[in-house]
Amino acid sequence: MMRQALFLIVLVLIVWIGFDTLEGQRDTAREERDAAQSEVIGLREAARISGEMLAARDDIDRTRTQELNHARTEIDTLRLDVADGRQRLRIRATCRPTVPAATGAASVADAGTAELATDARSDYFTLRDQLALSRQLILGLQDYTRQVCQRMPANP
Repeated sequence: MMRQALFLIVLVLIVWIGFDTLEGQRDTAREERDAAQSEVIGLREAARISGEMLAARDDIDRTRTQELNHARTEIDTLRLDVADGRQRLRIRATCRPTVPAATGAASVADAGTAELATDARSDYFTLRDQLALSRQLILGLQDYTRQVCQRMPANP
């Protein structure tokens, strides 16, 4: 009888240790599962934010590229009009009258409108093109800073 009681006590002790071990493994597995689920939620949120930021960047790029193409088209149209003589490049200038010593009356040697020299026209159009490009680059960077960079969460 004593043997059976001792056997029963050892058996109950082994079963209790087995269940305790399984319960610990179960708790560890739950903690790992919860951590993995939390990481998945964080990664999904990061992916969503990244997607929104990329969409905002693409929208800024598309808008600024369209505006740059429009400005360049206007510049090219003006360049062709000047080359064909439909328009003239005029500069804002004043011609000071010269006073001849003998008569004392003021006169202007060339009373025509001041115009950009022919050899300077290509430089003028190059500068306008570079100005349009610089403007769109600056506006695009400002938009990117406002719409994308300022939305980014701070890194701890």
